[in-house]
Amino acid sequence: MLFRSIVADTKYIFVTGGVVSSLGKGIIAASLGKLLQARGYKVTIQKFDPYINIDPGTLNPYEHGECYVTVDGHEADLDLGHYERFLNIPTTRANNITTGRIYQSVIDKERKGDYLGKTVQVVPHITDEIKRNVKLLGTKYKYDFVITEIGGTVGDIESLPYIESVRQLKWELGRNCVCVHLTYVPYIAAAKEFKTKPTQHSVKQLQELGIQPDVLVLRTERELSQTILNKVALFCNVEKDAVIQSIDVPTIYEVPLVLQRQKMDEVILRKTGLEVGPTPEMKNWNEFLAKKTNATETVKIGLVGKYVELQDAYKSIDESLLQAAIYNDRKLDLHLFHSEKITDENAAETLKDMDGILIAPGFGQRGIEGKFSALKYARENDVPCLGICLGMQCMVIEFARDVLGMKDANSTEMDPHTPYKVIDLMEEQKNVTNMGGSMRLGGYDCVLEKGSKVFDAYFKSHIQERHRHRFEFNSEYRDKFEAAGMKCVGTNPESGLVEVVEIPELKWFVGVQYHPEYNSTVVNPNPLFVSFVKAAIDNKK
Repeated sequence: MLFRSIVADTKYIFVTGGVVSSLGKGIIAASLGKLLQARGYKVTIQKFDPYINIDPGTLNPYEHGECYVTVDGHEADLDLGHYERFLNIPTTRANNITTGRIYQSVIDKERKGDYLGKTVQVVPHITDEIKRNVKLLGTKYKYDFVITEIGGTVGDIESLPYIESVRQLKWELGRNCVCVHLTYVPYIAAAKEFKTKPTQHSVKQLQELGIQPDVLVLRTERELSQTILNKVALFCNVEKDAVIQSIDVPTIYEVPLVLQRQKMDEVILRKTGLEVGPTPEMKNWNEFLAKKTNATETVKIGLVGKYVELQDAYKSIDESLLQAAIYNDRKLDLHLFHSEKITDENAAETLKDMDGILIAPGFGQRGIEGKFSALKYARENDVPCLGICLGMQCMVIEFARDVLGMKDANSTEMDPHTPYKVIDLMEEQKNVTNMGGSMRLGGYDCVLEKGSKVFDAYFKSHIQERHRHRFEFNSEYRDKFEAAGMKCVGTNPESGLVEVVEIPELKWFVGVQYHPEYNSTVVNPNPLFVSFVKAAIDNKK
């Protein structure tokens, strides 16, 4: 969806959080962006993360959940996945900034002499660099609204430079700058009442740092009365209609409609001096939610990975499967299986009720043998199966071992001395030692063979999908694989690297080196997931 800029000056909205973390600033930012976009405005969202890592690419999933990859090859915070799924527009490196990148940029400038020998300080040099990155999206790409989510909670030491930057921008930009503050209103069951004091303290802390929030969003598990909302407005110096509640809903995709019913987008437009106009219909969004509500039958998908105990480790895959199920008029019944617990002996009993099986991406040796066992079960029992990135590589290795008779076949990532290097580094990568430097990251072209399951899914031969991996299918073995029934049906047109494998004789057995989950949105689900879920439904029948 493309929009032209329709306002004279870019409007900047900052989303801050208080009381506790994980309240859902990213969902609120994405939902507000969706409402403004539905009114015809050109909107983007960025996330500022206050940790000193340069990007989340080297962070353990136990620390950070999923690492999201932008179309230009930047490893980013998982909230960017929410932004893309809601707004249906690609994000780039400019949409995710960390403290590490801010300081690295300032230090590089200092080393080059850009500051002419001046003492380099947090104020103004770090704050100026933060402000430059905030305004870059507005000045360079001409967005009407730039929504900036500040990571962490107000009061965190590491967030202070960002809060100070917001204070300065509110002063400099006037009506073109709005602060939305998200807080938590707990319900004390023993007292049978809500407590607004945490919100009051959070706003007071923000005021002490020089920022008066323009809009308050109150996160709550139960609906708040108008009396409570009025009380918060009075004690926090916020207009009554600018106190919005965000109550728990069955799916995050209902949040934009919850905010719309409370006219949050209208409040923002009034505060930035823009005409309100009629309320947008959001037809596609409502149709998606209606499909979700009306679905009665389920499709049972088993996800096999080594991080299944982590809620956010496979976030984009979970959401892509959910979207694909809804567009197939089904409810998703997702079952998570830890790959370390699956063996050749228990795979059939463990996975026997699944309509389809997805082998998750990842890095490293742990849990790899369980993925082989799950794949062997799926292949031998003709259960629809999708392998993503390492999942695709495991498909190749399992096929080499159990069909081609290459007993010790492996990836050189797992076993550098394997006699059958069916998965290997490209020659130009072998001497790269910098962390992340040898990765293929971001969007790459792929040409699909007509007549393949993947071509039928996309219904076109040229696609572009995002990558995040080091190791590749070793094309020296291509002829042997194809002669035995595993076809290489997708290749990169420039490098000739194999991107997609499938076994045509089976119902639906496909492995992709890329990450289709990074390219699936609410109004534009990834065709590969839709095809996979449809095959699982047909298998169930």
